[in-house]
Amino acid sequence: MLPPMILLIRDIYYSILTVLGAPANLLTIVILSGGNCGLSKCISLYMVAMATADLMVMIFNVIVYHIFTYHFPHSFLSYTAVCKFILYMNTVTLHISMWFTVSFTFDRFVAICCEKFKTKYCTVRTATTVVTMVSALLCLQTLPFFFAYKPEQIINNIRWGCHPRMDFFSSPAGVAYSWLQTVLIPWLPFVLILLFNCLTVKCILVASRVRRGFRTHIDDNQSNPEMENRRKSIILLFTVSGSFILLWLTSAVSFIATGLVNTVHYRGNYAAPEYIATETGYMLMNMRSCTNTCIYAATQTKFREKLKKLLTAPWAFILKWILKMKTETKAFCFSSHSIAVCVPF
Repeated sequence: MLPPMILLIRDIYYSILTVLGAPANLLTIVILSGGNCGLSKCISLYMVAMATADLMVMIFNVIVYHIFTYHFPHSFLSYTAVCKFILYMNTVTLHISMWFTVSFTFDRFVAICCEKFKTKYCTVRTATTVVTMVSALLCLQTLPFFFAYKPEQIINNIRWGCHPRMDFFSSPAGVAYSWLQTVLIPWLPFVLILLFNCLTVKCILVASRVRRGFRTHIDDNQSNPEMENRRKSIILLFTVSGSFILLWLTSAVSFIATGLVNTVHYRGNYAAPEYIATETGYMLMNMRSCTNTCIYAATQTKFREKLKKLLTAPWAFILKWILKMKTETKAFCFSSHSIAVCVPF
């Protein structure tokens, strides 16, 4: 008997996502860490932080949870302590990836719209502080996950599986925490990103009107490197923010529709619309963890050049080695006049 269609789609989808997503994020971290991508150090730091968070999402949410845990249900990953840690890391990595996008959006809003505050805020030191504080606060905020689950069963004094504790979720603290996880955490980033982007668009439109007044005094064919960099920064901002909103929207809606317990630990009918909506939301949400590399390659010329160079470097080395071996073989043949037959190495 074939498994439900949604499970077949999920297996194929996460396998492809692993093959493409994990190397893409790793390449992004390597390229951006090396610098010389035509971006400021502040932007590069946020982009490296987002790529690192996305790589952690690929490792814990996709590889460990959706592939290893699903296909090896009786391995050490099913120990209650390990299961709790996996659920904890799933939530932490997703939230960190989400709030790093918010931090990046706010940084670009300040850089474009707040000239006086820009020199103080848009620095590497501030970006490092923001990334560190966001990571620490989200790690602390998700700690109640360790108390929200209990073992499904105990065999030979070994605790297996994770089952939601109804006493925790029905308590006032559990209800407040569930509301925080299902309403505030998923939707607040949407509101902030939309707000910062709307304010940025308004600022750009105002600046465009001002520039039109001086256009008669400026040669239209004259290239302005500062304006070109500003344009690329704006394109990068809107593509990253738009990708986040589109790919997280389904998951955010299903969070509210199904609730925290069913979203994290669903044991219902695989054909139920709630289950299909939840799984679809997760698939789109996890796909967002490998789209930033495509966005950087599409919008940043120097990043695209370095990515191309990095991908072709191994093949160029192999081709160079083959040509070197052929050259050495021919040189041996021509220099050995007493040998009638030349045998290549």
